[in-house]
Amino acid sequence: MNTIAFLGIGLMGRPMAGRLAQAGYQVRAWNRTFAKAEALRDSGVEPVMDLSETVRGAQVVISMLEAGPVVAAVIDTALPALAPGTLWIDMSSTRQDEALAFHARLVAQGCRFMDAPVSGGVGGAEAGTLAIMVGGAQADVDQVVNILEAMGKPQRVGPVGSGQVAKLCNQLIVGATLNVVAEALLLAQAAGADPAAVREAIRGGFAGSRILEVHGQRMLERNFVPGGQVKSQLKDLRNVLAAAEAAGLTLPVTELVTRQYETIESALPKADHAAALLALERMNPGIRLGNSADQLP
Repeated sequence: MNTIAFLGIGLMGRPMAGRLAQAGYQVRAWNRTFAKAEALRDSGVEPVMDLSETVRGAQVVISMLEAGPVVAAVIDTALPALAPGTLWIDMSSTRQDEALAFHARLVAQGCRFMDAPVSGGVGGAEAGTLAIMVGGAQADVDQVVNILEAMGKPQRVGPVGSGQVAKLCNQLIVGATLNVVAEALLLAQAAGADPAAVREAIRGGFAGSRILEVHGQRMLERNFVPGGQVKSQLKDLRNVLAAAEAAGLTLPVTELVTRQYETIESALPKADHAAALLALERMNPGIRLGNSADQLP
């Protein structure tokens, strides 16, 4: 399984494809904007302009694309060029029903599929420490575990579609925690405490978290250059609510968090999702965390 077609060279796809090339795999890269794939040439990745040529002869295809409809369109275009038995690993964030539809489409053509969305942001992609949530057959996972380990820590969570369920659970926690951290730091500011010192004081207690560590510091620095984007976080939260509705659940906290992100969606779609702070500040005119200028994409 040495030849990999990597489809989608965005914020996350670029370092992920680079990690695979560094691990010794033959990686072909395709992106709708070819210049993004071309930029990986010096990393040992072969940029290819034509999608069908990218996947032809590859034993493994990895997609890291914007959303389910984009993945579906790419699969439809690539399908005639796929060899029987090709394993397609979709690492995008989609809905569970979309993952199941991709699986059915590929299996009908004699190929295989697993969904393996990730968490850890650009930093995790660059460091090869992504959390990879895998839905698929155990035999398929075993066959590509070394490939996945070149990008992070894979964990099989069930059959096809389960990876997307795990990612939704992850994004539910991330989205809610980002908003709670923003509230805590803004409360510290408004009540006269030093918000940076408050963050430092609580890091080692039960409130300590990766979100407080990374995004709490981002908020203090007012650094909203992505990482994960507002539009991506909002897409995932809406998918959480769709999954909850399908399962007969009400998730009131997720509903509130989704509405918070919706207040800044049109103005700041590409800002880091730590921009939850900006949504909160809009609700509290005159209260602002720190004195730094905003760093925005």
